[in-house]
Amino acid sequence: MKKFTVALLGLSLLLTSCGGNSEKPAAATEKKEPEVIKIGGLAPLTGGLAIYGTTASNASKLAFEEINANGGILGKKVEFIVYDEKGDSTEAVTAYNRLVDDGVVALIGDITSKPTLAVAEIAAQDNMPMITPTGTQYNITEAGPNVFRVCFTDPYQGVVLANFAQQKLNAKTAAILVNNSSDYSDGIAKSFTEEAEKLGITIVGKEGYADGDKDFKAQLTKIAPTNPDVLVIPEYYEQAALIATQAREVGIKSTFIGPDGWDGIAKALDKSAYGAIENSYFTNHYSTQDTSEKVQNFIKSYKAKYNEDPSAFSALGYDAAYIVKASIEKAGSTDKKAVVEAMKNINYDGVTGQLTFDAKNNPVKAVTIIKVVDGNYTFDSVIQPK
Repeated sequence: MKKFTVALLGLSLLLTSCGGNSEKPAAATEKKEPEVIKIGGLAPLTGGLAIYGTTASNASKLAFEEINANGGILGKKVEFIVYDEKGDSTEAVTAYNRLVDDGVVALIGDITSKPTLAVAEIAAQDNMPMITPTGTQYNITEAGPNVFRVCFTDPYQGVVLANFAQQKLNAKTAAILVNNSSDYSDGIAKSFTEEAEKLGITIVGKEGYADGDKDFKAQLTKIAPTNPDVLVIPEYYEQAALIATQAREVGIKSTFIGPDGWDGIAKALDKSAYGAIENSYFTNHYSTQDTSEKVQNFIKSYKAKYNEDPSAFSALGYDAAYIVKASIEKAGSTDKKAVVEAMKNINYDGVTGQLTFDAKNNPVKAVTIIKVVDGNYTFDSVIQPK
């Protein structure tokens, strides 16, 4: 298991008097604030999900380097400790326990929903302040009052996609291809279906597949004759790219729409295959075309450090770090109960927008719609929270 730390730590020497024994030792029950504030991180840094985990944890690392360069938190330097959980729930729980042993006072993670939920259930027992940048499964924050998220939820994405399909694309019919093995995919598909029916969009086809499938032509061939206005592909970008390509191959001409997992979809395709996703849309957490100083400074700093453009996962990881900072400062200490209470009442203006938390610790924030044009992610619109 990999461990990464970032700390700009100055060595300090505590000078004490050597004469006599008049000084009484501190009471055993006295609780001292740590000299260094340790923040934990969990992410898949190897394996198929590493693209998400690496970019999110790199952005958190960048944020803490900035924070340390500007005096740290409560005047103390931050040590950011990240363990690789390999995209596995069991590994994630093991890594979390290691972080507890390391003495972390808050946790940023996990990245994907299943490991995040597994850790959240354990972290709730410790009342560990925990914020996932990107875990979208709805019941994650139901694990305990100490669990928060920066991203919007799976159901909210489905609702937004249905409204966008009706209002912007004038869709009257829709079909869905869902990964039956994925809570992420299934959650978005269900909420889309429910909202679409309320809006008068007819679901003309719904087909499923399992994790690991690479050939979707049988399902897509069933969908093709229904000629839906939109085809909903609630999936991560690699699978979404395969599905979109095969959908075009079987003659589907619908507009494709998807969730935030599409971020990076062009990377999964050769330039010659960009036509498969041309004029498709997906929900996201921010746009690199946002001209605000906060966003552009983040992009510049991230590119300078990592020599690549930041994704939405990067932006969420960056915001998560600053939310932890703001919460500890608002609490005035690293006491877990105080930090959790402070986080509940945070009002944060970040790279991914203005954020507060609702009663279930889910963010109240806008959703950005991205349009894919010639392999580029162009800003389309912003859907404000209701």
